[in-house]
Amino acid sequence: MSKLALFDLDGTLFNTEDVNYLAYSKALKEVGKEMDYQYYCQYCNGRKYTEFLPQILSNEQEIQQVHRKKKELYATFLDAAKINTHLFQLIQSLPKEYKIVIVTTASKKNTMDILEHFQVTQLFDDMITQEDIVHTKPNPEGFLKAMEKYQASKEETMIFEDSEVGILAAKKTGATVFKIEQF
Repeated sequence: MSKLALFDLDGTLFNTEDVNYLAYSKALKEVGKEMDYQYYCQYCNGRKYTEFLPQILSNEQEIQQVHRKKKELYATFLDAAKINTHLFQLIQSLPKEYKIVIVTTASKKNTMDILEHFQVTQLFDDMITQEDIVHTKPNPEGFLKAMEKYQASKEETMIFEDSEVGILAAKKTGATVFKIEQF
């Protein structure tokens, strides 16, 4: 059994709102669509692409094309990301008995891109990304998968989240939940 510290990526470890917006905006322009920044922040940020792109695009082929292109473009906009320095200081001060895992609905590629950009990959023992789960937050599947893998009970697990759906998913595990609001 391990103690477990689970961290959401977007909005928790990093503010990637601008990164994701810029990548989606450019990907959408390639299929002749525009996306307003305020619209993105209000209706898209923190949600899986399958939830918001169908509101903008009418066919599955375009949705998948835009999503693939967004993942390709993501790394080109990483200078717009902001790191949560206080949270990273906390991560570095955790006792060695903790397994430190990212649980995110972001893709593995985008997760690795930002970790490498900020040179913090080595701080994490593992990651659970969109490719590893069937159900996205508010379903707790990603968190529960990590808890099961590391045989950590809810009493041995703490979760750091920022979004309403993420916090709801975290609460469903019974673990201790820390809400990240601004940094």
